[in-house]
This record gives sequence, C-alpha cells and structure tokens, in this order.
Amino acid sequence: MNAYAEKIDIIQWITSLKDKSTLQLLSKIKEQSTKNKDWWTVISEEERLSIEKGLDDLSNDKVTSHSEVRKKYEKWL
Repeated sequence: MNAYAEKIDIIQWITSLKDKSTLQLLSKIKEQSTKNKDWWTVISEEERLSIEKGLDDLSNDKVTSHSEVRKKYEKWL
C-alpha cells in the first residue's frame, strides 16, 4: 500500500471512530507531532548535506569574507 492509500485508509478509519479515548489519544499524537517539528527533519538530505559542508568549511577556515568577494567581482556588480 502506498503512502497516499494508507493515509486515505487511516482517514476513513478515524471518521468512523466512536471511542472518545482513542480520539483523545490521536489528538495528543497530532499535537505532539506538530509541536516538535524541527526544521532540520523537514529539509531535504541535499539541504542538510549543504549546511553541514558549509559548517565544516567555516570550521576549517575555508571561507572568503563578503568584502573580499565584493572587491574581486566589483566590476560586475
């Protein structure tokens, strides 16, 4: 079953629920999942790797200051 079909199945199941304790439990799960969303877990693997590379470059002093870049490319700015 693909993710979309599984979501539909869960939605259909939830709409038929009558048990309040199950609904309250699902509500708590929903609240926790939205409250604890860390942007790091939401971005793509490519974005995470890019950020990690940038931090690594910074740690290893492999950076160029903004003013140095402006001087180098001044004629095109």
